[in-house]
Amino acid sequence: MKLKKVEFVKSVSELKNCPQAYYPEIAFIGRSNVGKSSLINTICNNKKLAKVSDTPGKTKTINHYIINGNWYLVDLPGYGFAKISQTERIKFLKIIKEYIAKRETLKCTMILLDSRIELQSSDVEFIHWVAQQQRPFAIVLTKTDKLSKTKLKSQTQYFEKQFTKIFEELPNLFYTSAIHKTGREELLEFIEYLLSLK
Repeated sequence: MKLKKVEFVKSVSELKNCPQAYYPEIAFIGRSNVGKSSLINTICNNKKLAKVSDTPGKTKTINHYIINGNWYLVDLPGYGFAKISQTERIKFLKIIKEYIAKRETLKCTMILLDSRIELQSSDVEFIHWVAQQQRPFAIVLTKTDKLSKTKLKSQTQYFEKQFTKIFEELPNLFYTSAIHKTGREELLEFIEYLLSLK
C-alpha cells in the first residue's frame, strides 16, 4: 500500500465526538513510552505527524488521521504507567475501552509492545480484555534496532512462547523499528488486507 495523502482530522476525549463512523479504522495502542508516535510517523512517512515525547503519557486523546481519503489511522492514549494521576489513568482506560468495544468501523487494534522487555501484567490484562471483546488485534513489537541479532532472536522466541501459552493460535506478530523502518511494509500490507475484508 502506498500512502499518497495523510491528514490529521481531529482529537477527541469522548467516543461520541469521534468522526462519523464511515471509513474503516486501524487503531494503535501500547503502554506509555512504547514508541507509538515514532512508529506512526514512520508508517506515514512524516516525522511531525504524531507528537513524540520522552515523557510517558503524552497522548491524551483519540487522534484520527485520514489516509488516502478512505481509511483512518487512530492513535489511542497509552495504558499502564504514565506520569499522570490515578484519576486520569482511569479516565483514559475508560475512553480506550469504550472506543475498542463500541466503535463499529474499527477493523483492528495494533497492540504495541517494547521488544526489549518481558511482557508486563498490564500488557497481558489488556490483550486478554481485547480478545474477550472478540475484537481483531495484532501484536507489534517495537524498538528492535535496540537489540543485537542474538538478543532479537531470543526475544522473538520468548514472545512466541508467551503468546502460545495465552492463545490457541499465535496472533499476528510484527517486528518493527521506527529508526530503520523495519516492518513498515509488512504492516502496510497487513492493513491493506484488513481494509479489503468486508
